[in-house]
Amino acid sequence: METISKNTQKQIGQFVAEDFRTAAVFSKYKIDFCCNGNKTIEEACSKKGIDNNILVDELKAVLNSKTDQTIDYKSWPIDLLAEYIEKKHHRYVEEKIPILKQFLDKLCKVHGERHPELFEINELFLGCSGELASHMKKEELILFPFVKKMVKAKLENSAVPSPAFGTVENPIVMMMQEHENEGDRFRKIAELTNNYTPPADGCNTYKVTFAMLNEFEQDLHLHIHLENNILFPEAIKLEQQFS
Repeated sequence: METISKNTQKQIGQFVAEDFRTAAVFSKYKIDFCCNGNKTIEEACSKKGIDNNILVDELKAVLNSKTDQTIDYKSWPIDLLAEYIEKKHHRYVEEKIPILKQFLDKLCKVHGERHPELFEINELFLGCSGELASHMKKEELILFPFVKKMVKAKLENSAVPSPAFGTVENPIVMMMQEHENEGDRFRKIAELTNNYTPPADGCNTYKVTFAMLNEFEQDLHLHIHLENNILFPEAIKLEQQFS
């Protein structure tokens, strides 16, 4: 992207939507590309005290590199994207939560006296697990089915029944707020774990738990990115075509 140096006003979420490999650069500088993806490079760099040119050079390097593993999610039909999010990211969350709960409970019992921050980490994760379970059900039962109905109606050139929630923007606003809440919660977990670095006296369970928490946060970032920066804006655009 030869014009990237002139494009510091472009939103971070747009960069990541176009090529998810750029997420690694933003993550390196602790720039939130999912919940706060509506900030420009200039705004994010100013807030973090980072030189625009350094970030731009790293983004250029990523964008100019070749890889067969880049998935162009933006080119997918949004009903397929909704299905993918549910089957991949929702299932991931459902599978990992019970394991992490068990491990965190064990860490609190064994290491809590020497590392009292574990109790706060455990409490934050328990809150996250409860909220995510409710959040995902709302998507699976309300929002995603409506997205699929809109895609089907467009293909068949038919009308879309008016949903009980009025416009698709209403549940989307709620989902984005919930994304922000969980992003904040995991930022706190990252701080308390020293960016998922186990202490010197940490046992194997300690190391595995922190590695799993780190992986869980990375998956959550991609999950939120796919919704906030691709699925939700496209769903709003599609609904407008019926009005």
